[in-house]
Amino acid sequence: MYDRILVPTDGSAETERVVEHAAELAEAHGAELHAVYVINSATFASLPMETSWEGISDMLQEEGESALEDVRRVAGRYDVDLTTHLVEGPPNKEIVRHAEREGFDLIVMGTHGRGGIDRLLLGSVAERVVRASTVPVLTVRVEKTETTAKAETVEEVKGSS
Repeated sequence: MYDRILVPTDGSAETERVVEHAAELAEAHGAELHAVYVINSATFASLPMETSWEGISDMLQEEGESALEDVRRVAGRYDVDLTTHLVEGPPNKEIVRHAEREGFDLIVMGTHGRGGIDRLLLGSVAERVVRASTVPVLTVRVEKTETTAKAETVEEVKGSS
């Protein structure tokens, strides 16, 4: 049923569950597994002009490579062929464009399951992909792990000092 599966990653710890799910599907179907990380340079458009774009570009590239390395580590536990891709642009548009252009049979991606005002204010890459993609999308609900939540709380406390 599935020959080519795409799993977008944002590099978060919660993505591991999504990659595991995609790798299990790929293994069960004998499918190729592809991971994509989208460098969203638009998030840095509001930085002061004096900021070195070269330094930011390098940092974003490194973040993407690190996220894809995490996918390699998780997918390595399964009997699947993995190919990774690093692209740049708006994440939802690039995920859909990549999946449709490269002929994927399925996109497997995480969703935080936000509702109400959080969803309205924050938006959802997964929701936009589901709405725009002609390729079927399987969403895997991810929640922050206790360790991740504690780490973020520590960072928030540090940031407010």
